[in-house]
Amino acid sequence: MDLIILNDGMYHLIPVTKEMLKEIALVAQVSCFDICEIIRLKWTTYSKLLNAYVMNDGSGDFYGCICN
Repeated sequence: MDLIILNDGMYHLIPVTKEMLKEIALVAQVSCFDICEIIRLKWTTYSKLLNAYVMNDGSGDFYGCICN
């Protein structure tokens, strides 16, 4: 699974690693898109001004996920 992040006008694919998911406890079988939604809720903040989800670490705007 990769995250799609827009930074400085260029889209980047960021691979999701087990280290990134270590704080997330899954108690049931979930799909890739469910995990994407969990990541969006945990790692982003919605900006009304930009009408976009902005990464909390300042790495860019969150656009979604690609499930492999």
